[in-house]
Amino acid sequence: MLFQPVREWLQRVVNRLMYGKRDDPYAVLSHLGKRLESTLAPDGVLPAATRTVQEALKLPYAEIQLKLKEGFETAAAAGDPVDDTLRLPLIYGGETVGRLILGTRAGEGSFSPEERRLLENLAHQVGVVAHATHLTNEAISLSADLQRSRGRLVTAQEEERRRLRRDLHDGLGPQLAGLTMTAEAARDLISTDPERAQELLGHLMERAQDAVSDVRRLVYKLRPPALDALGLLPALRAHADHHNDGGIRVTVEAPGALPPLPAAVEVAAYRIVMEALNNVSRHADARNCEVCLSMNEESEMLIVEASDDGRGIGEDHKPGVGLSSMRERAEELGGSCIVESAPFGGTRVRALLPCVQDVADETGIREA
Repeated sequence: MLFQPVREWLQRVVNRLMYGKRDDPYAVLSHLGKRLESTLAPDGVLPAATRTVQEALKLPYAEIQLKLKEGFETAAAAGDPVDDTLRLPLIYGGETVGRLILGTRAGEGSFSPEERRLLENLAHQVGVVAHATHLTNEAISLSADLQRSRGRLVTAQEEERRRLRRDLHDGLGPQLAGLTMTAEAARDLISTDPERAQELLGHLMERAQDAVSDVRRLVYKLRPPALDALGLLPALRAHADHHNDGGIRVTVEAPGALPPLPAAVEVAAYRIVMEALNNVSRHADARNCEVCLSMNEESEMLIVEASDDGRGIGEDHKPGVGLSSMRERAEELGGSCIVESAPFGGTRVRALLPCVQDVADETGIREA
C-alpha cells in the first residue's frame, strides 16, 4: 500500500526531469499561452515560443522557420542542434507559413505517439503566432519602404525647387533685368534719336521672345502644356505621331472614356509612356508599339501598358536611368511599374497608378 503511491510519485518526478511536461499536455499549452501573453515586443514572440517548447519538453533543440518566397528562414532557435530532428509544418488558414523543427532527446530514436499528438497541437498554436509575426514583419518592411519613398520624394522636390531657383535666378532674372534696362534706354532716346530707339525696341522684342521661350521651358518641366491643351489621350497620340515619322508604328488606344484623372496621375502616365516610347526607338529595334490605357473601377487604378514587337529584354539586362525613372514615378503615387518580356516577343511596360485623391490636396495643388 505504501510502495505503489511512492513509486508513482517517483515516476512522475523522473518523467518531469527527463521529459518535461509531456504527460500533461494542458500544462504545456497553458504555459505557452502565458509566455506569449507576457511577450510584448513583436520580435520576441517567436523566440519565446521556441524556448517554451524546448524547456517544457526538455528537448535538446527547437527551431521555428518562416516560409519566404525563396524558401524557409530561421526566425528563432533554442538549444544545440542535433542530427535527429522532427519537422512539423506550421499551418494557418490552410497554408503553410513555416515549420517547427524539434531535436529528439539523447538515447531516443523518435518521439512517442503521445508526444507526436502533443507536438502537433503545439504546431497549430505556433502556426498562429508565426502567421502574426510574418504579417508584422511585412508591415515593418512596408513601413520602411514607405519611409524611403517619402525620403526620395522630399529629395526630388527639393532638387526641383533648387533647379527652379537656379533657372530663375541665373537665367530668367538677368533676362528680365536686361529687358528693363533696354526699355529705359529706348524711352530716353525716343525724343533725341528715334532710329536708335527703334533699334533698341527691336532687340527688346527679340529678347522678350527668348524670355517667353525660357518660361515655357520651365513650365514644360513642371507639367507638359499638351496635357492642359489637349488632354491625356490626345497628347499621347500627338507624341506618338513623332515616332510614326521615325519608322515605328505607334497606336494609342483606350477601351472606354477615361474619367477625370488627378493632375499627378496624368503627368506620371504621360512621362511613363514617353520614356517607354523613347526606349522602343533607341533599343528595341521594333516595328510596332501599342499603348493602351484603361481604368480598373474596383481598385480605382489607371492601367498603362506599352508593348512592342522588338527583340525583348536580354538575360543580362540591367535597369538604366529611364526604367528607374518610370518605376519611381509610379511608386511616388503608391503604384507600381514593371518591365518584362511580352508573351509573344518584345517588351511590355505595365504601370498601375492609383487615382484616389484627397480633394483638398488636389485643390491646393491647382491653386498653387
